Amino acid sequence: MADMGFPVPFLWGAATAAYQVEGAVREDGRGESIWDRFSHTPGKVANGNTGDVACDHYHRIHEDVALMKELGLKAYRFSTAWPRIFPAGGGKLNRPGLDFYQRLVDALLEAGIRPLITLYHWDLPQALQDRGGWLNRDTARYFADYAAVMFEQLGDRVKLWITVNEPWVAAFAGHLSGEHAPGLKSWPSALQAAHHLLLAHALARGRFPSGGEAGKIGITLNLSPVEPAEEGEDARQAVGRADDFLNRWFLEPVFRGRYPEELLSLFSSRHGAPRIADEDLELMAAHPVDFLGVNYYFRALVRAPRDAESLFDTVIPSEAERTAMGWEVHPRGLYDLLVRLHRDYNPQLLYVTENGAAFPDTPNAEGRFNDERRLVYIRDHIRAAGRAIAEQGVPLAGYFVWSLLDNFEWAYGYDKRFGIVRVEPGSLQRTWKQSAFFYRDLIARGTLPD
Repeated sequence: MADMGFPVPFLWGAATAAYQVEGAVREDGRGESIWDRFSHTPGKVANGNTGDVACDHYHRIHEDVALMKELGLKAYRFSTAWPRIFPAGGGKLNRPGLDFYQRLVDALLEAGIRPLITLYHWDLPQALQDRGGWLNRDTARYFADYAAVMFEQLGDRVKLWITVNEPWVAAFAGHLSGEHAPGLKSWPSALQAAHHLLLAHALARGRFPSGGEAGKIGITLNLSPVEPAEEGEDARQAVGRADDFLNRWFLEPVFRGRYPEELLSLFSSRHGAPRIADEDLELMAAHPVDFLGVNYYFRALVRAPRDAESLFDTVIPSEAERTAMGWEVHPRGLYDLLVRLHRDYNPQLLYVTENGAAFPDTPNAEGRFNDERRLVYIRDHIRAAGRAIAEQGVPLAGYFVWSLLDNFEWAYGYDKRFGIVRVEPGSLQRTWKQSAFFYRDLIARGTLPD
């Protein structure tokens, strides 16, 4: 891997999330999550799809771990479902739910694959949502208690942990646009949820055992480099607001114990300031992360807003290639993002914890899925990450493709497919796509083809 700029060893992995792949939502004492409630609400998810079965990963862990081993994965990033562990959010531990993750971790280690656990990938117990969810400060404390149990129960075997996945999405897609669970639509709710998600991260980080033998813990943020789509002072200001909102609103508290002052002032004047206790930011600053997880899918090309109430407008060039999600394909953005994070925040380690693309998959005459566009997307982004290491010394220690399997893609249901492995509707048969063969060969050979 040295020829590509990647250190040896390097964690080549794939990622999934509990509600997107597990299924078995009513088995072994699992409680209801906000995504169970949301997906069963008419009109919220495409085609009325739910995660009730998803990829049935809950019953197929040995099949899926064998698939990962054949791929040559060095690590598997997955999330634990909070309502499997504490169906009511807290209180009595649900031992059968915990046992599932014990079995999964043991199977991964037996296959020589390192587990990387994400503690929160959006499936809040509905019992806590009924008490205010992320608008209730107590939810952060329940999360810390849940995290402490997981550290105690699995920490002897799991050495890489992520507290919260993409708090930006959980806060703003879940509480402002209403596209995600719990489906709220207000700025004050979104801002308060964002703060409590960061507080939950800090509290959980504070419960993580000290000492190198405990492993490492971080947070995963979805981040985008921001560039101007036009010239002029108005565009320059829009770029600043976009960067504050998309990136620094979470980077600054995590690394510096503060929010971007200009945007906080603007939000306060327009929507009312979120409730932030003095000790919250001190707590964040007192518990720095061991690593930062980066989810990268697209850059933000912005211009001055045409609507006075908006912070900025986003633009996608007419000639740009787009994924099935409508996102611009821009591998250079990953290079720019990693270099900026290294320069401005200097994390000890970085992991690309998600990177991938949804494209339509059509089998050829032999029934094979030659997903050339996904393969090229992954190849070009890996090349960009390698350049960031080789040219700028970015401390990148792993790359996790999103996703291992076609799965429940939140509000899009099963319409959008990110997997390098096809999951056939109905039968749930796993079929390797060409991108899976490419990824296997890259890991095995240590070379990146042109």
